[in-house]
Amino acid sequence: MVVVSNRVAVATDTKARAGGLAVAIQDALQQSGGVWFGWSGKVVPKTPSEPTLHEAGPVTYATLDLSRKHYNEYYNGFANRALWPLFHYRLDLTAFSQEHYSSYLEVNKLFAGHLLPLLEPEDLIWIHDYHLIPLGEQLRRSGITRPMGFFLHTPFPALEILTALPSHRSLVQALCAYDLVGFHTENDLRAFLDYIVHEAGGGIMGNHLIHAFGKTLRVEIFPIGIETDAFEKGGASLSRSQKTESLRSHPHGRAWIIGVDRLDYSKGLVERLLSFECFLDRYPEFKGKVTLVQIAPPSRSEVPEYREIQRMLETHAGRLNGRFAEFDWVPINYLNKSYQRQELIQFYRASRVGLITPLRDGMNLVAKEYVASQDPEDPGVMVLSRFAGAARELDSALIVNPLDFEGVADAIARGLTMPLEERKERWNGMMETLRGNTLNTWRDDFIEALRQAPYE
Repeated sequence: MVVVSNRVAVATDTKARAGGLAVAIQDALQQSGGVWFGWSGKVVPKTPSEPTLHEAGPVTYATLDLSRKHYNEYYNGFANRALWPLFHYRLDLTAFSQEHYSSYLEVNKLFAGHLLPLLEPEDLIWIHDYHLIPLGEQLRRSGITRPMGFFLHTPFPALEILTALPSHRSLVQALCAYDLVGFHTENDLRAFLDYIVHEAGGGIMGNHLIHAFGKTLRVEIFPIGIETDAFEKGGASLSRSQKTESLRSHPHGRAWIIGVDRLDYSKGLVERLLSFECFLDRYPEFKGKVTLVQIAPPSRSEVPEYREIQRMLETHAGRLNGRFAEFDWVPINYLNKSYQRQELIQFYRASRVGLITPLRDGMNLVAKEYVASQDPEDPGVMVLSRFAGAARELDSALIVNPLDFEGVADAIARGLTMPLEERKERWNGMMETLRGNTLNTWRDDFIEALRQAPYE
């Protein structure tokens, strides 16, 4: 098995292994043997002539440094200033540049060239996410005919959004070089099929098969899960810890509302604060009794749009605290840093409401983590954006439109006052889904579908 992703989590890097996806992929590689290839995360003056290889049992980790030029144009440029905002329906933040697109293709061609010597005749190749869409096509041009799969971790945009990208046709044609393309939700798959039929002139053949650009491929929904059992056990084992007890034992009977998001404009963080302000205005009886804990570690700080969202969030949090705070209470506790999984589980379990309101999200695993971390005898309530992929599975949450501030405010109030029996009923319904669709289920289903290729 050969896995290719923008970043590689080397097994000896304990910090990288904290991510559930990294663990799932590493477990699969340990079982089958193989290669994990991708960017090292390092930026150097000039891209090296060959990757760095690290052997760990049956797995070879192959990482390549990026030159400053490629980092600026491929990663910060086309991937994160064109594709990321476009795929999240933010045309107003999308920056198109032919130079950046050329660098994007150049890096994918570079990756293909360095990956080729590492491939063996019977390998299955699994490529991940929007950074590497053209990689499969580059490998095909080099003569690779073995099965290749691609999974998109972001949303796939509607036809009217995608066609705003000048290179939209070549991008979708590159996707069709794979044998299997996986999406999170029915919405994403529908948007892709809409493009295939109405823009590419392709056809839907049935049984998950389509034909476009002279190629037959399988397209299917694989909603990614979490390590449900680990979060359940973690929540139970930490329930009596000193920190959890201190979090739950709030002075004056106060309750926590928790939000955990990477600092990104797609997460709807400013809109969330405005909804919370609306909540305090509409339900003044909760003043002094509820605190929103918003954890938002910074990311992509070299991209101007990310510096701007951080500035806006700090401004709104300060304004709201200045407006509502008392000497012994602040309404918003804004934490601009990262926490380890065990610490997050404690925050999740101690919070009466999980407030997960992205403007657009491929899945949003925080929603699943919050639910799985709850106390079965006294679970919290999740307020979840309808635009998160997780809303397709976790329909027992309180589903909201994050742009409807009054609607979100009402849902927060409902969550804080919901009777125990209703909370337990909703939680049990969501847990049934999470236990049936774990991270390993997602991985195994995709690999099994890829093993069935080719389909024509």
